[in-house]
Amino acid sequence: MNSKILIKLSLVFNYMVFAVLLNSVGAVILQVQRTFDVSKAEASILEGFKDLPIAIFSFLVASFLPKLGIKKGMLFALAIVAALCWMIPLLADDFWYFKLLFAGVGVSFAVIKVSVFATIGLVTDSTKSHSSLMSTIEGFFMVGVLLGNVFFSLFVNDLDPTSMNWLNIYWFLGALAIAAAILLILAEIDETASQSFSKSSKDDFLEMLKLVIKPLVIVFAISAFLFVLIEQSFMTWTPTFYQEVLKVPASMGIQAGAVLAGALAIGRLLAGVILKKVHWLTFTLLCTVLVGVCVLLTLPLTASEQAFSQNITWFDAPFVVYLFPLLGVFLAPIYPTINSVVLSSLPKYLQSSMSGLIVVFSALGGTTGSMVTGHIFEAYGGVNAFYFSLIPIFALCLILILLNRQVKKQMI
Repeated sequence: MNSKILIKLSLVFNYMVFAVLLNSVGAVILQVQRTFDVSKAEASILEGFKDLPIAIFSFLVASFLPKLGIKKGMLFALAIVAALCWMIPLLADDFWYFKLLFAGVGVSFAVIKVSVFATIGLVTDSTKSHSSLMSTIEGFFMVGVLLGNVFFSLFVNDLDPTSMNWLNIYWFLGALAIAAAILLILAEIDETASQSFSKSSKDDFLEMLKLVIKPLVIVFAISAFLFVLIEQSFMTWTPTFYQEVLKVPASMGIQAGAVLAGALAIGRLLAGVILKKVHWLTFTLLCTVLVGVCVLLTLPLTASEQAFSQNITWFDAPFVVYLFPLLGVFLAPIYPTINSVVLSSLPKYLQSSMSGLIVVFSALGGTTGSMVTGHIFEAYGGVNAFYFSLIPIFALCLILILLNRQVKKQMI
């Protein structure tokens, strides 16, 4: 098999494994409320245990990773995740185990994401090919989210909220991490171009810090933060929204998260084709506006659909159950597009450092979005919590225009 194809397959599979683990947080938040009787505000802290380690560790590792070895770092991350997954079914009898799990997954994903983003730059040679591969990999990330939600729903007992059988899924997730490691071992990655010109890791770290003060990076940081705040508020709280607002069974609420992930996957895979013909700003602005339109059209419909039977299925559910997750089609292309635009405007030796900063901004946005939504959800209800997303959606439109101006200045 062609070496570049094998590398791309490895990146896709690694990303999909972490897609399942990271975005299971919505299902786990729902399940720990049922199994361990924790509040929504307390359960929402799992997002912080996932995202803050991502932010902190990616900031530390991004400048050092090329010297340590991108491939070695990824293998180490996969080994940690496999061990944590196999620990959960054996030991997890209290809420704090899940804090430990998501903290470990967060640290490992920091390494994986920085590595994947840096490797994309190594196997592509133009802005368009970079954007296309980025959207494709992020698309398969959402396929992983979809499959993960479906698998989790199969292990959930709707009749017995205290059942611990749902933890058995972690045996399979640990095995997937090992399979991803084997595929990565087979891939031969030439990391030469990712090496910086500096002689020490300290210089590399200082180079990354200098990136932070660039106007392009500052504007991008705000756009990434806002996007992930919006995305995670939907992704994390959709299962709880479906069960508590629409009153569907818990397993169906988790499956709704899979439908949303499927819509995101479709949107990102289509973006890989569309971006070859349409300017990225026009495309992302249109997508952002349409996300806001979807929120305004679908949430009013929930007011008359809050008395479903617990026996409801996808075959007899009302229209709003299917309509809400479709906003994912428009939400999906924004994040990989802005990431690609910024990365491809920088030299390859800086792309690892920039990837680390991307992960930091994204993690902080994800934590903020999930925790704010969780608190609004508990205080004012799920409908108002999702209406709140209109504020960052409007702000993101403005920031995307500023980002385009900064990219043009960088390219001059």
